[in-house]
Amino acid sequence: MQLGIFSKTFVRDTSAEALDAVATHGLTCVQFNFETAGLADLPDRFDPDLCRRIRDELASRGLFMAAVSGTFNMIHPNEEERAAGMRRLRALAAACTELGTLVITLCSGTRSEGSMWRAHPDNAEPDAWRDLLAAMEEAADIGEQEGVTLAFEPEVSNVADSARKSRRLLDEIGSQSLKVVMDGANIFHKGELPRMTDILREAFDLLGDSVALAHAKDLDRDGEAGHLAAGTGLLDYDLYLSLLGNLTDEVPLILHGLEEQQVSESVAFVRSRLGDG
Repeated sequence: MQLGIFSKTFVRDTSAEALDAVATHGLTCVQFNFETAGLADLPDRFDPDLCRRIRDELASRGLFMAAVSGTFNMIHPNEEERAAGMRRLRALAAACTELGTLVITLCSGTRSEGSMWRAHPDNAEPDAWRDLLAAMEEAADIGEQEGVTLAFEPEVSNVADSARKSRRLLDEIGSQSLKVVMDGANIFHKGELPRMTDILREAFDLLGDSVALAHAKDLDRDGEAGHLAAGTGLLDYDLYLSLLGNLTDEVPLILHGLEEQQVSESVAFVRSRLGDG
C-alpha cells in the first residue's frame, strides 16, 4: 500500500522544501494542497507553469500526487459562495493533467457559514440534500468532461454523514467520476464508538467498490473528533487496514490530522500495522 501525507503538514517557504520533507520520511505520495505553493486552498486560477513545476518537483523526489484538495462548501447558505467554489473546481479539474493527478477530493458540505467542517442542524433537511445533489451532479459532469475522479469524504459534520448516506449519494448521482475518500475516524456519531467494528465493516460493505483514496488519522471519542495522529487514539487500525487491504483495487493511504513532529511516529505506527515496519 502506497503511504503518503497531506502536503501542508510541512509548513515551508516553498513547495520544493515541503516535498523534500515528505521524501525524507520515505513516503511515496501526497494529497496536495495549494497552500503548499503559497496560494489559497482552492485558487481562482491555476498557472500551467506552476502546475508543471509542482509535477516535476514531485517526480524528481520519487513522489506522486495521489490527489489534490478541491474542497469547498458545496451547500453553503450563500449561493454565490457555492458558485464561486464550483468555478474554482472546474479550473482545478482542467489543470489536473499538468499537475499529474486524476483525483480531486471534495466534502459534501454543511449549512454552517463558519466552517465547511462544522455540523449544522439544517444539514438533515430535505433542501440540503437537494442542494447537494445539484452540486454533485455538476461536479460529476466536470469530472467526466476532464477525465478526473471527484472523491468526497463521508464526515459526521457534513450532509453525507454516514456510509449509508454516502452510498445513497453515489447511487443517485450514478456517475463513474464520483467516488469516496475513506476515513475510518470520521464516521462515528455520538454514542456509536462501542459499535466500531460493525460500523467500519458496514462502511466498507457499502462503499468498498467506490473508494478512490483513504486517510489515516485517529480519534479519542465519537462525534466530531477525528483529528488525531494515526496511532494516538481509539481507531481499530488492525481492522481498518485489513478492510483497506481487502479492497479490489489498492488505494493510497494518506496521513492526516497530525503535526510535523508526529510524522515519524505515525509513519512507523502505520508501517508496523501494515507489516512494513
